[in-house]
Amino acid sequence: MIEKILIANRGEIAVRIVRACAEMGITSVAIYTDADRHSLHLKKADESYNIGPDSVAGYLNANRIVNLAVATGCDALHPGYGFLSENPMLADICARRGIQFIGPNASVIRKMGDKVEARKAMIKAGIPVTPGSEDSVSGVEEAASISREIGYPVMLKATSGGGGRGIRRCENEAELRRNYDRVVSEATKAFGSADVFVEKCIVNPRHIEFQILADHHGHVVHLFERDCSIQRRHQKLLEIAPSPQLSEEQRKTLGKLAVRAAKAVKYQNAGTVEFLMDQDGKFYFMEMNTRLQVEHPVTEQITGIDIVQEQIRIAAGLPLQYRQRDIKRRGYALEFRINAEDPKNDFLPSFGRITRYFAPGGPGVRTDAAIYTGYELPPHYDSLCAKLTVWALTWEQLLARAERALKDIGVYGVKTTIPYHLEIMHSAEFRSGKFDTSFVEMHPELTDYSVRRPPRELAAAISAAIAAQLGM
Repeated sequence: MIEKILIANRGEIAVRIVRACAEMGITSVAIYTDADRHSLHLKKADESYNIGPDSVAGYLNANRIVNLAVATGCDALHPGYGFLSENPMLADICARRGIQFIGPNASVIRKMGDKVEARKAMIKAGIPVTPGSEDSVSGVEEAASISREIGYPVMLKATSGGGGRGIRRCENEAELRRNYDRVVSEATKAFGSADVFVEKCIVNPRHIEFQILADHHGHVVHLFERDCSIQRRHQKLLEIAPSPQLSEEQRKTLGKLAVRAAKAVKYQNAGTVEFLMDQDGKFYFMEMNTRLQVEHPVTEQITGIDIVQEQIRIAAGLPLQYRQRDIKRRGYALEFRINAEDPKNDFLPSFGRITRYFAPGGPGVRTDAAIYTGYELPPHYDSLCAKLTVWALTWEQLLARAERALKDIGVYGVKTTIPYHLEIMHSAEFRSGKFDTSFVEMHPELTDYSVRRPPRELAAAISAAIAAQLGM
């Protein structure tokens, strides 16, 4: 079994991995930059080491991080999500230095990180993909020619993209020509590659993803799906497991497709197969994330399986503890990303000191966070403060518990997305369980929360009283 793990990340995900290590009797090693010297993850880990003054580049220096893992006697490295988590070079360096990389091997990361190669692999495996270019396009003229053939709207995408970056929707050829250089520029800056491809835009789809686990012994299972349709600019705001929008037949079909996709590329460790569902209920492969997802807690809540611990077991060469028939889901879970952003000001980041922080509690409530009272949120990283995950047996109970938990949590000193999440909870469209990726842009009124609505119970009582007075 693995005895000592270096965590090549920061923030709440680093804290999450430290906790998994503690339960497994594994020594955890944290890294931090000068900007993170007061961060919670280094206080929680068994050991912590400064990796320099550069706030971002320190977490992106693969050679230095692996050298530190070797020097500190680690036998494994967990990349978390973001930073180098889907960088095949890190996995390669770990392999050369005798450090077990907790994730798939470099060749799989490289293949699935290239969106064109991933599409080819899925087509070969018989998994439906959206119509589009077979390879990266040679230029705007080829992109325009393909787009005329498949029909607008289309999506211009960075071949090596991810995280919602390097993507532009184009309604017509004029927009495609206008956006082409922008996507190339963004792709080059964000991913170090100017390659882009074009595919048919699925208008207002549902975004459904399946969590998979695969060991080194040929066993692959799925842990059911997450609904990630509530997004802003291709960035997820909240996630639900299981999706309230799928039938049991659709769930079984997609689960089998996700397992087939993983087997097709000889995948190992934890991963996510993402699909888009159109208005007619047809599904298309979107991409595969070769890492732990931000939203993994909702899957853990409905299955009872610790995905991080399973990652570590798989990396150690152990077989999966479960077969597909053993994995059951129970109830619903909902994860809110509590970001330090101002929804009333176009979600502008709001960094600064956390003057007070109160974690929510009660049945079915989980918080993954790296903030505390007095913590100074550094402006160098993403704006995620905490993840609030709520579980309940039924969808209706989940909505009630989620609203209570959102009112229970307190983050003061910076503006957060908590009020915005409460507005989503009050939306009849969301409560009905029928929504798609256009939800946020179609409801700009949700950022107007200056006047708080009364609790649902009080509102219902007032409505009943008025109806009684009117003899209705």
